[in-house]
Amino acid sequence: MFRKILQTDEDISIFILRLILGVVFFPHGAQKVLGWFGGYGLSATLAVFTDKMHIPFVFALLAIITEFAGAIALIVGFFTRVAAFGIAVVMVVAIYMVHGRYGFFMNWFGSQKGEGIEYHLLAIAIALVLMIKGAGSFSLDKKISNNFK
Repeated sequence: MFRKILQTDEDISIFILRLILGVVFFPHGAQKVLGWFGGYGLSATLAVFTDKMHIPFVFALLAIITEFAGAIALIVGFFTRVAAFGIAVVMVVAIYMVHGRYGFFMNWFGSQKGEGIEYHLLAIAIALVLMIKGAGSFSLDKKISNNFK
């Protein structure tokens, strides 16, 4: 089972998808955990998630950890399928709880009250590819899985 989670090939296109998804998610996670990039940091983000959005503490913490640690895991290709699954779940919940009511399109021109779901769908699609194919080239998953052969 462990070997199946890590198993991947040397596909460079999967590496590109993995790296881009991780790089895109890292600032979102760093906002929530570290307060970087205009974020509020861990305690304030947890307060918003639990008090204002009524997300149970454990799920709020999991979402925050997934965006931060999951992004780092994707960048280095470590437990890629697990990290991608976490990112996909966070995106599905974000659509359901927040962004679905704003339609499909992002708020490109500032003419709507919130952001639509197009970004979330792209992130989910990339995450699904990574769950199916694994980490691809230049990954710790590939290095570790080679030890099982």
